[in-house]
Amino acid sequence: MPPWVRLVFTSLLLGAVSGCGVFKTNSSGAYYQDDGPPARGPDPSSVSNPIPRDEPLSRTGNAPYVVFGVRYSPMKAVQSGYTEKGEASWYGRKFHGRTTSSGEPYDMFEMTAAHKTLPLPSYVQVRNLRNGAEVIVRVNDRGPFLGGRILDLSYMAAQKLDVVDSGTAPVQITVMRTAGSVAAAQPSGGSHSSPVILQAGSFRLQENAERLRSDLSRSNVPLVFVEAVKVDETRYYRVRAGPFKDASEIRTQASRIERISGVAPKVIRVE
Repeated sequence: MPPWVRLVFTSLLLGAVSGCGVFKTNSSGAYYQDDGPPARGPDPSSVSNPIPRDEPLSRTGNAPYVVFGVRYSPMKAVQSGYTEKGEASWYGRKFHGRTTSSGEPYDMFEMTAAHKTLPLPSYVQVRNLRNGAEVIVRVNDRGPFLGGRILDLSYMAAQKLDVVDSGTAPVQITVMRTAGSVAAAQPSGGSHSSPVILQAGSFRLQENAERLRSDLSRSNVPLVFVEAVKVDETRYYRVRAGPFKDASEIRTQASRIERISGVAPKVIRVE
């Protein structure tokens, strides 16, 4: 359920206004239209970033549509590397369980987001330009349609980016390559039967993970992200890159990671 709008698809595409993104009123601190965070939920450190995968476009949500007199034409294919900067908001408990534009139920505890024109689904790396925090989200909804905002985050994604209290934040989004788009970009190198993630390191201190992530990104290792996980009540921050499917690129990036970190990366096959 995106802010301001829920798109209802029947034999014809219809737009219906039914909700709003989350933000606090200046006077009372209350959340707009009774939306807001849940009373409780999972520890954000226990929720992993989604791993970009090849998926067919959803049957709904990808046709041109009109909202508030403006016509939107969604992209027909994932454009890896597409980047956009702007303001992001988030939506929470009011829309939990309602149907998204892709036809899936909105789960505020999953790492998802809404965008006006990206293909449904798409995988996007989101960076909070205010604090440097980064996450990966799966775009499965349409919106936001308020105030020029470019992205509406799930509650969980907003938590990880530290956007819940402020309501909005400046972000940069980058469309991530799936394994299929990597293979298509370099078809001559051969491919593995399934894509892989390269894990460059695992740290207890987040700043150490962020330092390695930054070093890898500066050295042109693509699709680098930090994933927080809990193992026996201990939180670890794992620096990973990918997914990659082209054999030549896997070798290239593994060699590059080893040169920077001093350790050969762990290869994690994505089933």
